[in-house]
Amino acid sequence: MIFKIKTKGHKNVSSLHKSTFEITRDAEIGPTADCIIGVDMNQSMLNFPSEFKDKIADSNTKIKVILDTENGHDEITGFGHEDLTLTHPTDIVCRTSDYTCSRTLMIRADKAARDLDKNLIEDLKNEKIMEVTIKLC
Repeated sequence: MIFKIKTKGHKNVSSLHKSTFEITRDAEIGPTADCIIGVDMNQSMLNFPSEFKDKIADSNTKIKVILDTENGHDEITGFGHEDLTLTHPTDIVCRTSDYTCSRTLMIRADKAARDLDKNLIEDLKNEKIMEVTIKLC
């Protein structure tokens, strides 16, 4: 199962957070938003089909998030969980921890914002478009 989202970078992307990364529907972010790597995304978790949500709400589901910009590429792997509600209307957060809330897409991710491909982050700092592919295994 695959779901695709378009988002773009922002001049304030710093990608320094050590335990999460986030994309948001918000168009603006401040300089302290060190986990947000994409803004103005065209869809949210509310757009996920119900069978997609059901599969994510299973701790045995492996989730792969693939990030692509003009010059950058990265892949992050994590897991679903029964406590993931996937109900936040504007934010999608991938976490290296086991913490869950309405914004959480996956837990136990193998990368956070500071671990992402440097070319990808450079493109995002220059406000380039990013394609986000969420693949369930």
